[in-house]
Amino acid sequence: MPLQRRVPKFGFKSLNRIECKPVNLNTLQELADKLNIQEISFDTLVENGLAAKKDVVKVLGRGELTAKLNVSAHHFSASAVEAIEKAGGSVNKI
Repeated sequence: MPLQRRVPKFGFKSLNRIECKPVNLNTLQELADKLNIQEISFDTLVENGLAAKKDVVKVLGRGELTAKLNVSAHHFSASAVEAIEKAGGSVNKI
């Protein structure tokens, strides 16, 4: 049996892919309740252990948001933007 048929096939993995650290809306709500803050920035996430300094943060739309928050992150999902603006907050992309 030739070598190319004996060795299993593997998929392609891009070397330029950017890994994002996911943060959900329910996590942001818990953080806002715990610290009594209205503004959540990347530095706030790093200080509370939700992200590292070199991470790229993406806010995802799982959970409910009741507090009016101004959120700063690298990326946002469409459902997260909708939920934040519905609660009266604002979205700032870094």
